[in-house]
Amino acid sequence: MPINSRSVVTVPRTATVMEAIEIMAAARIGSVLIVDDGCLEGIFSERDVMLRVVLEHRDPRKTQVEEVMTTPVHAISMRTTGDEALTIMVQEHIRHLPIIDEKGRAQAIVSMRSLLQEKVSELHQQLDSLESYITADGIGG
Repeated sequence: MPINSRSVVTVPRTATVMEAIEIMAAARIGSVLIVDDGCLEGIFSERDVMLRVVLEHRDPRKTQVEEVMTTPVHAISMRTTGDEALTIMVQEHIRHLPIIDEKGRAQAIVSMRSLLQEKVSELHQQLDSLESYITADGIGG
């Protein structure tokens, strides 16, 4: 199963939580990647907002994302299959997985939702193919 990813949205580690949240809201996404000089340093997600900002009573206008981002980040290469990515996400309990190049630069990001949608579509195609095969009314059928 190939991976259907979206382009990556990044913020510098010095961005405030509020700046990151505003970017996430504008892009209608659940996470942003934290980069330093182009290299992936962390990920900041809705879960980080809830557990590390709201729950700890931090001021999102004064808190920098590097203080509350998730690090180290699990990442995959462009050669990783969708099934491999899903396995990593399930084992590590993560919903967003960055795709990086050989130099550690973020290229894209894939979500659990998109991978599951692809998997369901793939399974529907397999089911349709099997139903056609079973119900075929040809020679020897």
